[in-house]
Amino acid sequence: MKEVAISEFKAKCLSLLDQVQKTKRPIRITRFGKPVAEVIPPSAQTSADWLGSMKDKIEILGDIVSPANEPNEWEVLRD
Repeated sequence: MKEVAISEFKAKCLSLLDQVQKTKRPIRITRFGKPVAEVIPPSAQTSADWLGSMKDKIEILGDIVSPANEPNEWEVLRD
């Protein structure tokens, strides 16, 4: 893993980030020779289509459209 001093990272931040993106190799940032952070490439992106991702994992029981109780039990409709 390539090590970069924090002062160099500050001066060349954008180019170093581009390098990590292109090479897919992480960079360790050091301060006085001791590691303080690591810049790693992002993991593989998952599908942005989350609709249907829970298919076959959820079971709907009963009516999910109707109100939970009868309209004649609603306080707001009482005279």
